[in-house]
Order: sequence, then structure tokens, then C-alpha cells
Amino acid sequence: MRILVTNDDGVYSPGLRLLYQFAEPLGEVDAVAPETPKSASGLGITLHKPLRMYEMDICGFKVVATSGTPSDTVYLALYGLGRKYDLVLSGINLGDNTSLQVVLSSGTLGAAFQAALLGIPAVAYSLYAESWDEVDGEALHVLRAVVQATARYVAERGMPQGVDVISVNFPQRPRRGVRAKLAKPAKLRYAQRVEARRDPRGAAYFWLYGEPLSPEPETDVYVVLKEGNVAVTPLALNLDALGDGQRARKEELEAFVDYVNANL
Repeated sequence: MRILVTNDDGVYSPGLRLLYQFAEPLGEVDAVAPETPKSASGLGITLHKPLRMYEMDICGFKVVATSGTPSDTVYLALYGLGRKYDLVLSGINLGDNTSLQVVLSSGTLGAAFQAALLGIPAVAYSLYAESWDEVDGEALHVLRAVVQATARYVAERGMPQGVDVISVNFPQRPRRGVRAKLAKPAKLRYAQRVEARRDPRGAAYFWLYGEPLSPEPETDVYVVLKEGNVAVTPLALNLDALGDGQRARKEELEAFVDYVNANL
């Protein structure tokens, strides 16, 4: 099995290297990622300027850096490097990617969506944390177990019916005994705010930010922030509101989560 790992935090992110290490026992792994952080780039691709790729060796970690977005990196890995992959893993993102509000703008999910559009199963991983210093040995154990279980399941059995991308969100400092739970995405994670300021010349500029909202039960935000469990959120690319579309069978999704829990 050939696996592509990528992210939106850039080639120097510890999360990328961890994901690479966790995936190594499962097959042949390539790392292709943005040269700099590209958070909140969504599914955006670069059309207005040329893209560059170059190999890097970061303390023994060999990775191909690109000047593009996370979505670009998947596109470049397949069509620029001419490689074929059976599975794409994106992350591990520093910061959760819960709620549709965040999912639809996330570069981590953007890479996974691009892979799915190109017919490749994809799983995205995100950690509710502000620093990698928060991740200790026990947390690493949980991260490794979940990544390997989810990747192995998809590689061996394929995606659950009607699912194109699986988004996995880890709680802050996950402990042994944590459980994976099937969770729907909340609609909003933050209340939108804009702060207006003026520069020394008097010209206006603006900062976009948000204030956290109270999460609704059974959503990905609630599972991660309130319960401290791992949220497993199935996502589909079909945005067609006219037809019923293909619906994931709940029992198959529950079997997926049971498989993950059996490996924790």
C-alpha cells in the first residue's frame, strides 16, 4: 500500500512527522506538504502563479516541500511527481477542525477533500491543543493507536458506504481509556467578530476572529471539548440538495468506530 501524508501546518510541523511515523508500518509512505503554514486555505488551488517543489531533509525526515496550498500538494504529488496512492492522510493538525464552519475552511480537510475528488480515500487528523509541548507519551500512544486503526481499516475495507472523507479530532491531552465516538459536525464553532483598527497613517484595517459558542450534544465539538473523547466525523462531497444522494449506513460507521476502540 502506498500512502501520501500531508498537512496545512507546513513541513516543519511535528504533526506531519508523527503522522509519517505512524503510517510507516502500514506501507510505503511519501510526505509532501506546504513549505510554510497554510491554515484556513480550504480547498483552494493556485492558478495565478507557478508552483515549486523541492526535496528537504529535516533532521533525517525526508519530505517534498511545495509552494502551494494543501490542496495543491495532493494535486502535485499525483500529477507533478506522477505517483499513485491508495490512501491520503492529512495532519496531524495543531488545533481542532470541528464544525462545518471550520471544516469548510480548513487546509487539513482541504487536502483530504482534494484526494477524495481524485478518487483516493482520505482521513484527516486534528488535535485540540495550542502547542505540541502539551503532547506527552500517553497522548502519543492514543494518537498512534487511532491513526493506525483508522488508516488500516480504510486500507483493508474501504470507506464506509457514502463516505468520502473521515475527519478525526482528538481532545486536549488524550489519555488511555479515551473512546472514539461517531459525531456529526456542529454547524458553528465560533461567533464571528471583526475588530477594526487604524494604522499610523489613519487607514483602516481589520482582524477577523471568533468567540467560542456552547457546543450542542452529539456534535464533534461537544465530543472533543466537553467529553474529552475522540470525535470521528464522516463527511461526503455530495452537495446536491435536489437528490437524496447516497447515505452512509449507520451500522457500518458504528463498526468503524468499534474497530478503532478495539485498538485503543
